[in-house]
This record gives sequence, C-alpha cells and structure tokens, in this order.
Amino acid sequence: MDTKNMNLERGTMDKPRLLIFASGSKDGSGGSGFENLVHNARENKLFADIIGVVSSRENGGVRARAERLKIPFTYFSGPWVEEEYKKIVDDLKPDFIALSGWLKHVKGLPPEKTFNIHPGPLPRFGGKGMYGYYVHEAVIEAFHKGEIDHTQLCMHFVTPDEYDRGPVFFRLSIPIKENDTAESLQYKVSDYEHAMQPFITDLVVRGEIRWDGKNPRSLHVPHGFSIYQYM
Repeated sequence: MDTKNMNLERGTMDKPRLLIFASGSKDGSGGSGFENLVHNARENKLFADIIGVVSSRENGGVRARAERLKIPFTYFSGPWVEEEYKKIVDDLKPDFIALSGWLKHVKGLPPEKTFNIHPGPLPRFGGKGMYGYYVHEAVIEAFHKGEIDHTQLCMHFVTPDEYDRGPVFFRLSIPIKENDTAESLQYKVSDYEHAMQPFITDLVVRGEIRWDGKNPRSLHVPHGFSIYQYM
C-alpha cells in the first residue's frame, strides 16, 4: 500500500483502519493507552477509524474499556505464532496496527504497518521481559550507577526477529530526578505517553512517518520533524 498517497486515493473522509493490540494486566487493569487513542480518534485529533482491540487476556481492563467504548474486542489466547496473527489481520483487514502494551512476541504482521510504543530508551532497555515496570526498574538502576540521566519514550516499527528492534521513529528524552523511583518514573512516562502517542500515531497513519519494512535507511519522517525530542 502506498501510504504516501493514501488520502488522495481514498478521499479525505475515508480514514485509515487502525487495529490496536493491548494485553492489559493480570489484575484487570490496563488499556489506558488504547482508550486514549479512541478518545483522540473520536475528537478528530487522530485521523483513524479504530476498528477493534485485541487482547491476550479474556477479561480485564482492556475488555471492560472496549465494551464501554463500544469498540469490537478480540480475545487472542494464542498460540502467538505467525499463522494466528495473520488470521486476525486477514479477518479484520486493518491498514495499520498499533501495539500499545502488547506483551507477546509479534510474528506475521506487516512490519511497514505495525508499530509499538515503549517506555524506555531503546535498544538498551528493550527486549524480552523488558516492559512496563521492569523497564523503569532497570532505568532507575542505571541512573543510580551514573550511567544515564534521562529515560525515553520511544515509538518504533515492529520486526518479527526480536522484541523492540525495528526502526525507532520517535524518542522523547525525559530527565530523571534524584528522588525518582521506578514508580514515579512509571507515572511520569505514562503521562507523556498519553500526550504524545496519539500525535505520533496520527503522523504514521497519515503516511508522514513511513518505512518500507525492509531497509532501515528507507525510514521517512516529515520535513522539520526530529526523531529526538527533549523535555
């Protein structure tokens, strides 16, 4: 799909179809990023038609939010293999796929259409097991060792080989204070995530940020846009 010319080919009223993958938490919480994207889409701040949300938890925060927001919910119980991912995408036919707190390894999704948000600096604080609170714990540990003085909120395209290794197209550096803890950092980064994720997602679905899914050098961002941004 030629996302660069997508709006011209479809007409300005035909919004890109966006599917969200969000695992949620064991305690029934989670899904705030998903809900935030829905509200921004409904307020026309995000040029997308959110066609559904997929969760690896049958019940919990993601499902509860989906039902309240009247967004179609898909329970994906696994196995999390290429064929099963493809079944979901073939059935729902999204133009783009946003991972927002999805904790499973992704295989079989088109890398040029699939993107993720990550609450720490990549690639150092990415990979298997590096999600949510675990990221902030590792970041705070590195801070106290004098190795870093900022954390980051990152967004990147998703490749099937490893967790968090696709091209990063957005980095927001956030200073760490001496009295910060993993908990305080988690809340701080979450606030920035809710502020920035819809805006950057909008650039992706409009084709202003794009990638061919193969060559890292093909990553394109808008003129005047800096991948590195600082607080």
